[in-house]
Amino acid sequence: MSILSPARAVAPAGYNRWLVPPAALALHLAIGQVYAFSVFKGPLQEHFGTSHTSIGWIFSLAIAVLGLTAAFGGPWIARQGPRKAMVLAAAFWVSGYLITGVAVAAEQLWLVYVGYGVIGGIGLGIGYVAPVATLMAWFPDRPGLATGMAIMGFGGGAMLASPLATALMGAMTGPTGGLGFAFIVLGLINLVLMLWAAAVIRVPADAGAGLDSHGVPIGGGSETDVPTRAAVRKPVFWLLWLVFFVNITAGIGILETASPMIQAYFPTTTAAAAAGFVGLLSLANMGGRFGWSTLSDTIGRPATFTVFVVVGCGVYALLASVGSAAIGLFVVLAFVQISFYGGGFSTMPAYLKDLFGQRYLAVILGIVLTAWSAAGVAGPLIVNGIVDSREAAGFEGADLYRPAQWIIAGLLLVAVLANLLVTVWGRRLRAAHAATPTIQPDAVAASVPGPAAASGTVGGTAILPIGLWIVVGVGLTYGIVETVIKAAQLFS
Repeated sequence: MSILSPARAVAPAGYNRWLVPPAALALHLAIGQVYAFSVFKGPLQEHFGTSHTSIGWIFSLAIAVLGLTAAFGGPWIARQGPRKAMVLAAAFWVSGYLITGVAVAAEQLWLVYVGYGVIGGIGLGIGYVAPVATLMAWFPDRPGLATGMAIMGFGGGAMLASPLATALMGAMTGPTGGLGFAFIVLGLINLVLMLWAAAVIRVPADAGAGLDSHGVPIGGGSETDVPTRAAVRKPVFWLLWLVFFVNITAGIGILETASPMIQAYFPTTTAAAAAGFVGLLSLANMGGRFGWSTLSDTIGRPATFTVFVVVGCGVYALLASVGSAAIGLFVVLAFVQISFYGGGFSTMPAYLKDLFGQRYLAVILGIVLTAWSAAGVAGPLIVNGIVDSREAAGFEGADLYRPAQWIIAGLLLVAVLANLLVTVWGRRLRAAHAATPTIQPDAVAASVPGPAAASGTVGGTAILPIGLWIVVGVGLTYGIVETVIKAAQLFS
């Protein structure tokens, strides 16, 4: 029996479910390093002698491929299980890093597009989806905690990668400096981290409620749930897609260019301090994924997304008008906006569940993730295209970015109206489907544990998962400490 077969990943009886989360955290910390791309952006631009837009397309490709892979690869991941998916994610993501390192040495920009953008992007998409459903199966009593632990790791990847990448790029001399070296070393570190995570991941044994063919516990869905085809035909679905797209665009508009942007706004900012700023944004991304989704349980999803788009519009207007007045103001504004970005990802599944129900959520969410692909292209294209044209016209500093920020503020205004319509039409949607049943439970396909079965004592060896908990904890501590130290340089 193959070590990657789903059966080999089934946990023994009494396995402690708290030995499983470090696998998801480690994997997402590795692939979440895509958010540290802005640290590489300046060195890549200088090395290849090209424009902001040309380098920005690398990140855009990676995010676009991520979203498409996550949307269309879900059924395969469900069939093959998390371990095989995590190993495949490692193969693609690490290959992307290694190819990029070779491409830098060979001075072949097109190979960076293929390596980091396409091959790495496939790894991102597979890895993003792989551990989330597994954690939810282990924590049926606390699904928000389960998804938060996994998605938080993706938000925190830059906090770990930014100081490491900066140190590695400064450690070498030569024609390419440490740029190619940094990609290769980070790729090898990610290889160890991701394969370790794949070895640790476990799926719960057959211990309770059956799942239907949509991956939902029998009895866990509702006759009022909206089927996928019906959902995507409704205007409210595409209005919510638009809100999600704009919120992601607003976040990527900062994340993708964070390091060069703060150095343009405040020219005395060093590369190390800019890396600290990128790390701070990673903290905002992590915190937003936990904080805003938790708050949405109290104030509701429509109100939460209203905060994202209304306050976000104000944030971008302030960045464009007074963001260069003080570095502290700039950092606070960017921090708030990136918390909205992270919060959008963690709150969207619950918003979709509110509107369309639980049973078809995984498929509907996969389609909504195409907004991520689109925003991964649109955000950098808006910012980098304008920066390049303004730079060619002789502008510098904050003036390079202000027109793009006003455009994104305008998009957020459109999202305010769209979210208002989602709120109004969403109430009608749920009322209509409450009166007209649309589905019936279907065939049993698998099983998940109940809360009691999932919280047993340690079974089998705990050395690998406990060791991974320690590694993840040390990595996060290192990232936080380095972020605080380097970010302090912003204010010195």
